[in-house]
Amino acid sequence: MSRADTPALSASRILLTILRVLNILMGVGLVLAMPASFIFEPTFFEFFSKKPPRIDPSLLIPTLRVWFVLALLMVGLVHVQLTRLLAVVATVHDDPFVPENAVRLKTIAWCMLGIEVLRLTFGILAGTMNAAGSNIEWKFSASGWVAVVLLFVLAQVFEVGTRMRADLQTLI
Repeated sequence: MSRADTPALSASRILLTILRVLNILMGVGLVLAMPASFIFEPTFFEFFSKKPPRIDPSLLIPTLRVWFVLALLMVGLVHVQLTRLLAVVATVHDDPFVPENAVRLKTIAWCMLGIEVLRLTFGILAGTMNAAGSNIEWKFSASGWVAVVLLFVLAQVFEVGTRMRADLQTLI
């Protein structure tokens, strides 16, 4: 066990791996839900047309299908984030301040930006579904946007830091 392999680091690795598996399972569920929405469409129409308060299935079902596709895109972005973060964690043993980690952090930041844009889109879809008679609560949160900025700044810090270290090593 190296000095860098702390219980917190080991726990982080395990947690990230579990989250990655759960994310993949979510993606599988979404892939299965899309064809199910077509197969069971008549059942959905009948159920939502009768259930009080009445929900308009002609607006709800297509909106749900768009939601499935966008959620699948989010699963992909989260998968890339978790994979890159696991790669960063793997470098902590030897040296985390390598150029690859700056690239990984920048990729994580771009993924986070995509996720935040998708969250705004989900808010619009929630409004559409509410117009169809559903009751979905959605609220804007600035914390994800702050995380995007933080990740881009951190990626830049890693990039500059690794470049400065390389310059220093050439001087010695």
